[in-house]
Amino acid sequence: MAPDVPLVVPQVNGDHLAMVRAQPSFAATGGFIVTNANCSTTGLVIALRPLLDAFTVDAVAVTTLQAISGAGYPGVASLDILDNVIPFISGEEEKMETEYAKILAARDARSGALAPPAFRVSAACHRVHVRDGHTLAVTVALRARPGGAEPTPAAAAAALAAWAPADARVSRLPSAPAAWLELRAEPNRPQPRLDRDAGGGYTTVIGRVRADAVHTVKMAVHSHNTIMGAAGSSVLNAELAAVMGLLKQRGE
Repeated sequence: MAPDVPLVVPQVNGDHLAMVRAQPSFAATGGFIVTNANCSTTGLVIALRPLLDAFTVDAVAVTTLQAISGAGYPGVASLDILDNVIPFISGEEEKMETEYAKILAARDARSGALAPPAFRVSAACHRVHVRDGHTLAVTVALRARPGGAEPTPAAAAAALAAWAPADARVSRLPSAPAAWLELRAEPNRPQPRLDRDAGGGYTTVIGRVRADAVHTVKMAVHSHNTIMGAAGSSVLNAELAAVMGLLKQRGE
C-alpha cells in the first residue's frame, strides 16, 4: 500500500504500472516493486470494473467462499476444514475493504496521482472445503450516469458480457485468455469444479446476475485463486511490464 508501489490486476488497472517510474530505484538501477492483489480482491475488482465503467457504483457487499489452497501449503488442518465452514480468515476482510480502492482508482496520466472511487466495500470472508477456486457472492448498489442506461440486471449483464480491458495490449499478453470474463446463464453456475479452469484459470466466471432487494444487482463470481489470484497475476504483471518497456534486458 506504499504510495509509489502499484497494486496491479493487469486487465483492471494495468496503466498503474507506470507508477514504478517514480520509485528511486528505477532511475538508479532499473529495479522496481510492483505487487498483485489479494486473491479474493482480484476476483472482486475484475467483476466490478465493467460495472464501474458503465454505471455509478454506490456500495458493494461481498461474501466469500474461499478455497483451502488460499491458505498456502500445507493449508488448513484436515480436521478443521472437513465437513466445515470457517467464518474467519485473518486479515482477509481488511484487505478486501482497502485494496479495491487503490486498484480501481483513476490515475491522472500527467501527474500520476490516484483518485480512489467514492464507494465502500463490506466483506465477509469464509474458508470452505474446496481445493481451488474462490466463489464470491456480490451485491452492488448502482445508479445510472447522467444520460446513461438504467442499471437493470439485464443492463449489468450486458456490460459484463461486452467488457474488455481499456488497454488492448493486455489482451495480447502471452498468458492472456481468449476472454477475461465469461458470463454463464445457467442458474447453478459458476461452480469451482466446473469453472475454475476457464481460460486456463485466467478467466473470471460470473453467473446469476439478478435483481437485489436491498441493492441493485447481485451475482456469483468465481476466480481461480492460485492462478488469476496469485501466481498467474504476477506473470501477467511481468508480461505487461515487458510490453511497457519497464524491464531492462540482461546486460544493460
